Amino acid sequence: MTNQTAPTVAAGAAASPAPQQKPPLRLFLTILHLAALGVLGGAVFGILAAMFGTGLGLLFVFGIGIFVLIGLVYAFYGIGWFEIVRVRGLYGLGIADLQPRRRQRPGFGGWLRSVGRQSIDGRMWRALASFAIACVFGGIVLRLFWGLVWSAIYSFTPLFSDAEVAAAPFGNTIAAGWAPVLGILGVLVSAAGIIGLALLHRTISTAIVVPNREAELTERVRTTSAQREGAVRAADVERTRIERDLHDGVQPRLVSVGMTLGLAQQKIDNDPTAAKQLINEAHTSTKAAITELRQLARGIHASVLDDRGLDAALSALASRSHIPVHLDVRMDGRCSKDAEAAVYFAIAESLTNAAKHSRASETRVVVRTRDGNVLWARVEDNGMGGAVVQPGGGLDGISNRVLAAGGTIRIDSPQGGPTSVEVSVPCAS
Repeated sequence: MTNQTAPTVAAGAAASPAPQQKPPLRLFLTILHLAALGVLGGAVFGILAAMFGTGLGLLFVFGIGIFVLIGLVYAFYGIGWFEIVRVRGLYGLGIADLQPRRRQRPGFGGWLRSVGRQSIDGRMWRALASFAIACVFGGIVLRLFWGLVWSAIYSFTPLFSDAEVAAAPFGNTIAAGWAPVLGILGVLVSAAGIIGLALLHRTISTAIVVPNREAELTERVRTTSAQREGAVRAADVERTRIERDLHDGVQPRLVSVGMTLGLAQQKIDNDPTAAKQLINEAHTSTKAAITELRQLARGIHASVLDDRGLDAALSALASRSHIPVHLDVRMDGRCSKDAEAAVYFAIAESLTNAAKHSRASETRVVVRTRDGNVLWARVEDNGMGGAVVQPGGGLDGISNRVLAAGGTIRIDSPQGGPTSVEVSVPCAS
């Protein structure tokens, strides 16, 4: 089974701010969040600790533990993603989601490297720290809440008992007349503690989760470098393809035209009929060469894409396909030129591969505009599968082109099929 995920980069550098809540509502929601985390936090970290211990214990038992530890990394990522979404929604912060580290090389080794990079992702660990602190605060909030309830009930002790003394905390007793004072004081202290922890949680969580300016610039430089490298590699692959097509197709045909015209020139005086036949052959070869040049130019840039949009361009592409194509395109308006071009050529290369190598009898192409202003496409065929990303190959070319547009691509092609290619590109790329 061959599952290849090409080099990818996160689409979009920042998320749109969540709607702002009024301070009283935000404070109430923060207390609810802390209470819920106080209930669930112990179970979550208990499971994580069990996975860590099991992974270490089985590490030397046929290497089984490594898969448990890999699962632990994915669990860390899921918790970190949840924490960032929670804090962003609670406080209306304009911060991006936690993005997974994608593989930069094909194969199992490339996947392991991506897991290793994920395990040392600083943003993920900061989110985990924020989650852990929130769980600790939540446990304290729950105890303060029960203290508040107990104090409220305790303040009414004289109404339910005729005794002259009442039980007090820590095994002490006090005069029954002082019970309401102690109860009200307990209510005030507990409420103040709950509110104080909620306010402290906001300060700490936003300080931890929101990246500082230096981290943002570092991430932006990393993303820009990855996009530039992808663009360079895509240009190299495209140049190699053009050189190969010219050398193997158009160039020999034009050489043949020249030789045929030379023979016709020699025979035009002595054998006009043969010369006429040779000229007809040259004319036919010239038209074929023009067709090949048009196809080559279409592979470099599809003019219909600019004139009529991605839907029309894909319809024309499907009509030229050698195998039936079920096309389903639903877009809300136009995306940027680079985004549409990246998706178009990814689909075109996928259909070409399906026709040449997969022995598929049909393909399905789905294109959507998704939330977050992302252009998403999926191509699936019913062929024999086994597609592998090879340096300089067609899949490598579209992977680099999608990367250069700031998008992601996922290729799933197990032996026996089917083969699917999913592409996501930000519309504003």
